[in-house]
Amino acid sequence: MDYDGANPRWMTDDSALVLAPRFSPDGNRILYTSYASGFPKVMVMDVNSLASRSLGEQQGTMSFSPRFSPDGRWIVYSLEQNGNTDIYQMDASSGAQRALTNAPSIETSPSFSPDGKQIVFESDRSGSPQLYIMGANGGEPRRISFGDGRYGTPVWSPRGDLIAFTRQVGGRFHIGVMRTDGSQEKMLTESFLDEGPTWAPNGRVVMFTRSSSGDSGQSTLHSVDITGRNMRPVQFNGAASDPNWGPLLP
Repeated sequence: MDYDGANPRWMTDDSALVLAPRFSPDGNRILYTSYASGFPKVMVMDVNSLASRSLGEQQGTMSFSPRFSPDGRWIVYSLEQNGNTDIYQMDASSGAQRALTNAPSIETSPSFSPDGKQIVFESDRSGSPQLYIMGANGGEPRRISFGDGRYGTPVWSPRGDLIAFTRQVGGRFHIGVMRTDGSQEKMLTESFLDEGPTWAPNGRVVMFTRSSSGDSGQSTLHSVDITGRNMRPVQFNGAASDPNWGPLLP
């Protein structure tokens, strides 16, 4: 759809639950998680033909939270096998894959820096979900979040200066931003459930999912700028979640 909710185009049918679509840097492919097999599996779709295929992970595994590298060459994602979840890297052309983390904890939601040299991700290795940064080829991660509560779904700004995230604290959910060293943390929103930020290409506006309380609560999309003062709903006919802002088109 357009950034304001106009001109929606359906890419999949309702035969299986699909989540977390992620554009390639050129806008020609979409990564997403499908439950068609009964378990989460990462799929890649051609935007024009709508043809899709799985990434071809090993049998008996679950994969989710995929993203492309800024040059489109690599795909990072979470892979669960034998009860452990780590972040893996795959060559988008050959399908060759290798683990970037190896810890007895849950590592998920990887996101590349704009220069492709670093990855921010979520891990509970400290006892609660927090944000960490490591090199694009793995290595010892560095923790950047230290506030109360739980941090997740980090996304690196296209400008490289900020990281947006979801934070749960005091029974409320927030969309926030911080510098890449963890400093200058700022909450932009607060509600019953705000989650899953995605950056506009200009690096100054964030779109996210907001869900209201109660059994009849419906998920909707909202946007907010990095001052936190200009928030507005995205006009879309029906429930919506898991937004991902595409690249600038020529």
